[in-house]
Amino acid sequence: MSWDVEYIPEAETDMDRLDGSQRKMVLKAIDKVAQNPLPVDEGGYGKPLGNKHGNNLSGLLKIKLLKLGIRILYDLKRDENGMRIIIVGIRADNTVYELADKRVKKL
Repeated sequence: MSWDVEYIPEAETDMDRLDGSQRKMVLKAIDKVAQNPLPVDEGGYGKPLGNKHGNNLSGLLKIKLLKLGIRILYDLKRDENGMRIIIVGIRADNTVYELADKRVKKL
């Protein structure tokens, strides 16, 4: 059973910035993870985050696309069987984590 996927508006903008081949690979990865987005310690695909360089990202999970150099951060809505994409960004230092922290605080 696939979980519902939703994007916050900023994550939709992130997706729009990707070129066609990147977008296709990111969507494929999200579709795969949506089959079981739970944390790896619960048998899923998501890698839990915690405190990353002063950014409290507890409750978020990540998908890494190493070949593309892209990181996708999401949270779970367990009661709705949904995953919410927070950010899709280049794996450059801590920029993705800093932006994710700001976005989560706005939610």
